Amino acid sequence: STVVTYFLLLGPIYRSHAVVDELISPFVSNPSVKSPQSLQKSKKAKEICRSSWDQMIIDAGQKHFGAVVCKSCGMIYTAASPEDEAQHIQHHERFLEALRYVGWKKERVVAEFWDGKIVLILPDDPKYAIKKAEDVREIVDNELGFKQVSLSCPSKTKIYLFISNEKMVVGCLVAESIKQGFQVLAEPGASVSSEQEQDKLQHQRAWRCSTQPQPAICGISRIWVLGPRRGKGIARRMVDVLRITFMYGSYLSTQEIAFSDPTPDGKLFATKYCQTPSFLVYNFLSNN
Repeated sequence: STVVTYFLLLGPIYRSHAVVDELISPFVSNPSVKSPQSLQKSKKAKEICRSSWDQMIIDAGQKHFGAVVCKSCGMIYTAASPEDEAQHIQHHERFLEALRYVGWKKERVVAEFWDGKIVLILPDDPKYAIKKAEDVREIVDNELGFKQVSLSCPSKTKIYLFISNEKMVVGCLVAESIKQGFQVLAEPGASVSSEQEQDKLQHQRAWRCSTQPQPAICGISRIWVLGPRRGKGIARRMVDVLRITFMYGSYLSTQEIAFSDPTPDGKLFATKYCQTPSFLVYNFLSNN
C-alpha cells in the first residue's frame, strides 16, 4: 500500500499565470522612463501618497470606514482613524522604500523584457546587493508567513529580483540547492465540469504527497509578485530564467525543480507551470 503524508495549505502567495512561451526570445527594450515620484510625507492623514505607477496610492479613508487592507503594502488599518491612517502612511513609505531599486554598476542582469529585467544576486555579492535582497526577502516572508522557515544552505542560495521599468522590485524568487523532492499525489475521484471549477477546488483543499523521494536539483524556497503586478506572467518568467541560470551549462526540467510548501495559489501556479498536478515539493519534513 502507498504511504502518503498530508499537509494543509497556508495563505495566498500569487495568482496563477497563463503558460506562454516568452523566454526563448525575450524582448529587450530600453525605454526612456522617468524615476518614480517620491512619496510626499504628510502630517495630515487625509493627504494622498502616490508612487509613479498604478494602484500604489494611499487613500486616507474619507470614503471608507472600518477595516481596510492596502492593496499595495498589505497593511490592515482602520479607516477614518487618524492614528491608524498615520501608521499606515508610515508603513507604506517604508514598504515602498524597501522595494525601490537604485541599482549598482556590476549588477548581474540575467534577462530583459519589455516591462523590466531580472537581476540575480549571489551570496558573495557586495554588501549593498545582499542588503537589498534581504530587505525584499523580509517583505516576502511577511506576506507569505515564512518567518520561521530558514534556508537550508544560505551560501548556495540564489535570489532573483524582477525590476520594473520604474525601478521597483515587483517580483522575487529565492532558490536553493537540494538533493530530493516528493511528488504531489493527485486527488482520487476528482471529477469537475470546468477548468475554473477545478482551479477553485485545487485552491481550497489540502494536498498530499508521496513519502518516496525523487532526485531534484533546485528548490524554489519563495516566489512572490507584488499585488498590483500579478497576472502579468512575472512569476512564470522568473522560473523560466531560474531553469536556465541556476546550474551553469544546464537547462533544468520541471522534474528537477521542487516547490517549498506551496500555498493554495502557489499550488495552482506550480500545477499550471509544470503542466501536471504531480509536481515536486520539499522542505516540509526536514531540510534537504
